[in-house]
Amino acid sequence: MDFIKKNGLGILLCLVIAIPAWILGNIFPVIGGAVIAILAGMIITVFLKQKNAVTTGIKFTSKKVLQWAVILLGFGLNLSVIVETGRQSLPIILCTIATSLIVAFIVHKAMHIPSKISTLIGVGSSICGGSAVAATAPVINADDEEVAQVISVIFFYNVLAAVLFPVLGKILGFNTFSGEAFGIFAGTAVNDTSSVTAAASTWDGMWNLGTETLDKAVTVKLTRTLAIIPITLVLAFIRTRNASRQSEQKISLKQIFPFFILYFILASIITTVATANGISPDVFNPLKTLSKFFIVMAMAAIGLNTDIIKLIKTGGKPLIMGACCWIGITGVCLALQYALGIW
Repeated sequence: MDFIKKNGLGILLCLVIAIPAWILGNIFPVIGGAVIAILAGMIITVFLKQKNAVTTGIKFTSKKVLQWAVILLGFGLNLSVIVETGRQSLPIILCTIATSLIVAFIVHKAMHIPSKISTLIGVGSSICGGSAVAATAPVINADDEEVAQVISVIFFYNVLAAVLFPVLGKILGFNTFSGEAFGIFAGTAVNDTSSVTAAASTWDGMWNLGTETLDKAVTVKLTRTLAIIPITLVLAFIRTRNASRQSEQKISLKQIFPFFILYFILASIITTVATANGISPDVFNPLKTLSKFFIVMAMAAIGLNTDIIKLIKTGGKPLIMGACCWIGITGVCLALQYALGIW
């Protein structure tokens, strides 16, 4: 009862924003419900003069509900199927992830961009956009304004990729009788699932390929998603080590380690074992859908905690970093596809 009195109004406000954002996100998948929710939250908070009654609930949603979303995200990952079907694209995926992280680090040093924003942009650009940001933000203890800034950057390049990549594929001479080459390109070089789907579906529509490109692109994209696991674990250990060094008191791993990542891995293992024993993957669809809705709800909370004026004033450098990562990923992906004879 105390929990409801303390957090109820804030959680309810986030829910009220999330429901229409979720519906609109399904209607306009290139934009997505998460972006709509975060923008709505930013606008509403400008007119919300008295936030005392909702502050704790908003904070709970932006932290705890976001962690629940990541855990449930694991039920969408069948590790054995993804590793098997993604083997062809694995060298490209590993190289593009490394490229994005290296580019983000170089730009971070050159332009003095805050380290948490740089980490989120590097991880979000290279792995799976909003989902990777959602998983990484609690691990590095990024605040809501930092998350909002990165989500805005990811969204901007998502929309550009969905519109430009099919045209770029045609200019570059990708095979129009098969969706393999463009599917690998879209699945590797586009960072968010919504834009991967949009770009691949457009290519299928342009050349009457059914869902061949889409199937390939989504498989590659899911393979990339697996990189969340090692990257978040490494970041967690780095944060734990740094916190112990900076504090006079000894900090235990249990105090600071994001154990929700272990639950995420456990969810992935449960899905893998269950499907290997004949259980249909469709059984986990409600949990996957709930995960996506929780992300939308958490983004509404993050929007409510964000100063939109400050975000606009400080958004230039992160946009430049996002562009550098995006160009680097695209260039490396094309070079490797050419070298491997895929394109």
